[in-house]
Amino acid sequence: MTTASTLPAPSTLAQKLIARASGRPHVTPGEIVNCRVDLAMFHDSSGPRRLQPMLEELGAQIWDKSRVVLVLDHYVPETNEESRRIVRIARDWAQAQALPHVYDSQGICHVVVPQGGHIRPGMFCVGGDSHSPTGGAFGAYMFGIGATEMLGVVVTGEIWLRVPETITMDWSGRLPRGVCAKDMMLSMIARFGMNGADYQAVEFTGDAVRALSMQERMTLCNMSAELGAQTGLVAPDATTQQWLAGRPGGADLPAAEGLFSDPGCTGTRHAFDAATLSPQLAAPHSPAQGVPIDAHAGTRVDIACIGACTGAKLDDMRFAAEVLRGRKVAAGVQLLLAPASLQDRAQAEREGTMQALTDAGASILPSTCGACAGYGASFGEDQTVISSTARNFKGRMGPASTRVFLGSPYTVAASALCGRIADPREVMA
Repeated sequence: MTTASTLPAPSTLAQKLIARASGRPHVTPGEIVNCRVDLAMFHDSSGPRRLQPMLEELGAQIWDKSRVVLVLDHYVPETNEESRRIVRIARDWAQAQALPHVYDSQGICHVVVPQGGHIRPGMFCVGGDSHSPTGGAFGAYMFGIGATEMLGVVVTGEIWLRVPETITMDWSGRLPRGVCAKDMMLSMIARFGMNGADYQAVEFTGDAVRALSMQERMTLCNMSAELGAQTGLVAPDATTQQWLAGRPGGADLPAAEGLFSDPGCTGTRHAFDAATLSPQLAAPHSPAQGVPIDAHAGTRVDIACIGACTGAKLDDMRFAAEVLRGRKVAAGVQLLLAPASLQDRAQAEREGTMQALTDAGASILPSTCGACAGYGASFGEDQTVISSTARNFKGRMGPASTRVFLGSPYTVAASALCGRIADPREVMA
């Protein structure tokens, strides 16, 4: 007979995913467990140039090439000898290893990997990039690791971790027009700081989260890195399944039963009302410098940048086009657009979104990390930039004198239109 004392303790989604990967029925925060890795992702900056010499020194091989994905997105297109060297190493190594999953200049890793059907609910994944928690939007446990940890993964297919506590960010209500997931994240980072979820799992819940598209959920999980979290998570649902069904392998989706946090599970919970959220802005030089847009409204801008895994996906471009369609950016303002993937760019072209943005005056950049990673389109001395990217650290996207504000694609587009930081709700009225 089963009694209350013998029933398994309620588990969070994070605990369930880790328990699956570690082959255990249940795990507890604070425990150190060894997990089997379903997918290891790295890019031209974090991968071959670091892994190849270490593997050769050890005389080791990749444990399972079918579970490795390499994306060339940081140093492409090559513009100098150093970038050519890094990209050449990646391409030569991929060919020598006969890697089956290589995305060369197809877009940013955090976007093209799920678009390629590589991330599914219930998986346990690692990535050689700090924004790897993006994969958590699909109900997978995914987090960023360094080169030495990645070496261990590609040789053994396993990694240890300490089971984290879970922080639940519960968003009720519905977002107003002109407000999106980027505003949600900037408000949370401003409230809790960049170490507010240090080594914890952040789960996003509530009616407002369930109403978000997959790409908007990706933005939430992506920027959990700016909260200091190990991972960000959204429980899979019909929206998840529908999005994945249109990707490679979508006809063979795994069941997602039980992939949610149980009622009564422990952890910290914070409540938010999405209906009261206004457009947010992070002032130079930290994503944690967040305030409602009114605090800096009217600040003149030189460049408006729509880019990065955080801010240039198809939905992001649609948001910007909603503001700019049939209008022109202000004189003296440069509007830059770097679509997050070629797939998203192609769809934006088919539906007229790209046309609306280029008609407004947008200059199109390659679908790479580019300016966000400080490569390619960097900015000039003493310029003021409004950007949809994830980080605005001093010197990251240009000289130390460059002032970078972070905002949503709505806000970036409205600011380009007005030539100053502007509330998108005012120009969309």
